[in-house]
Amino acid sequence: MSESGGIQDLTMREAFYVAVEDWMARDETAVVVLADISAAAFARVNLRFPGRVLNVGIREQAAIGVAAGLSLEGYRPLVHTYAPFLIERPFEMVKDDLFHQGLTATLVSIGASYDEPAYGRTHQCPEDIALLDSLGTSEIFIPGHPEEVGPLLFRAVSGSSVSYVRLSTAQNSLAHRCYGPKMVTIKQGKRAVVVAVGPMLDSVLRAGRGLDVTILYTTTIRPFDAIALRSAAEFSTDVVIVEPYLAGSSIPVVEHALRDVPHRILGLGVHDRDLHRYGTREEHDRAQGLDVEGIAASIRAFLGM
Repeated sequence: MSESGGIQDLTMREAFYVAVEDWMARDETAVVVLADISAAAFARVNLRFPGRVLNVGIREQAAIGVAAGLSLEGYRPLVHTYAPFLIERPFEMVKDDLFHQGLTATLVSIGASYDEPAYGRTHQCPEDIALLDSLGTSEIFIPGHPEEVGPLLFRAVSGSSVSYVRLSTAQNSLAHRCYGPKMVTIKQGKRAVVVAVGPMLDSVLRAGRGLDVTILYTTTIRPFDAIALRSAAEFSTDVVIVEPYLAGSSIPVVEHALRDVPHRILGLGVHDRDLHRYGTREEHDRAQGLDVEGIAASIRAFLGM
């Protein structure tokens, strides 16, 4: 998948539209299934590839069923909508139609945990990763910058199972070539290992200023890079993982990676699923302890500082 010029100036969602059009031009089996969300954005793609952009309307359960049927017929379906309408609302269909039958499909969400809190709890979904983990093995990608969206989407649509790409309005200031399952070392230290997932990297870097910690960056959380974590934990097996969704979602995979050595784990993420507040994404980050100050305070307390 080509990296088009100017991607750095787009949002993740806009970079996704560019990448999908590129993918559909290369793969005649590529089909997009929509549930009204982003239908206007795909108008040009629909004209260029007639019959390969299917909008089922506000029927998310049907969208998953249609994707399952397409997959059974040899197509590579991609289903796109807001995270709660993609994972939570049609969860039974994701479980039975896709996972149970061992089908290939790519799910791409927007909205993340609380990107648009003005819409209320209906558009918030910090639970998505935990729900997918409950269904078994899948590939899960969390880009942290628009330039990372295209390469990660190509990996997702090239897979042989259910893949999930989680887009967000939050993003890091710089892209990193972290497109495979291997984590990238951003900073080295000896007191602890801090894993920053996707758009959390900038906040983690600022929170880690002055701390003797290793910072790893990942955009692929399933499968989890146990080898890189074990290597980074050479000096300390105190591990902090900072994720932009339900706190503790990745603690089981970290536990498994370090199962044969003594260790401590702190999982930072969304700790309160429902704050009963609107506000802005930044205000929700602050309330969840996922702003720079909150992350720094949690790491320092974990390290006894």
